[in-house]
Amino acid sequence: MADNEQRAQLQLQLDLDELKHLQSIAKRPRVISLLSSEIHNVHSKLSNSKLAVQVQPSIPVVVKPPSAATSNAFKYNTLGSFSWDQDTENIRIYLFLEGVDPEKVDSVIKPSSVDIKMHDVQGKNYRYAIPKLNKEIVPEKSKVVVKPTRVVLTLFKSSKGNWLDLQFKEDKLKPNLDKEKDPMAGIMDLMKNMYEEGDDDMKRTIAKAWTDARAGKTTDSLKNFP
Repeated sequence: MADNEQRAQLQLQLDLDELKHLQSIAKRPRVISLLSSEIHNVHSKLSNSKLAVQVQPSIPVVVKPPSAATSNAFKYNTLGSFSWDQDTENIRIYLFLEGVDPEKVDSVIKPSSVDIKMHDVQGKNYRYAIPKLNKEIVPEKSKVVVKPTRVVLTLFKSSKGNWLDLQFKEDKLKPNLDKEKDPMAGIMDLMKNMYEEGDDDMKRTIAKAWTDARAGKTTDSLKNFP
């Protein structure tokens, strides 16, 4: 019986040492609280034992971060309900979602992108991301605030001024004015973009202009081309 009790007490002491180590490296308040509660329980069991067992210091446990495979295991719903406004210094994005736990929000804010992940919201995970912002921001001065009915993302602009949009959009209608290229290349690029985005009538007009241009003709469709 004594040997069994000693072995049980030894295991409790090892558990206690490992829990204390985990508590020392934990960062999230909820995790620290859970570890503190378990440490208290184990300590109580150990104090109530009849024998005191001396053990060697335990080997520190290295807690590895979640692997890429584990991180990718989450399935996210795209958050479509949001709005935004701005002043000369800040962009504010309002993500309308109730029941978000601040401890379960992961945010990655970079100078030209944002990625917000909200876990376990009524059993689902949500994500809002902008791969490339309209202009650069200052991550250190930006913040995420969780409120009862929404999550507010405040982005501090790196330079004052108004944004026309949240996301960067390349101007496809702007011709390439590279001096080293054929002078007509910019016009052709413009026509290609207009053909891709135009309606059927526009496509027929541009196609006819291209055909006549290859044949060395100047047609009414090319003359009247906007």
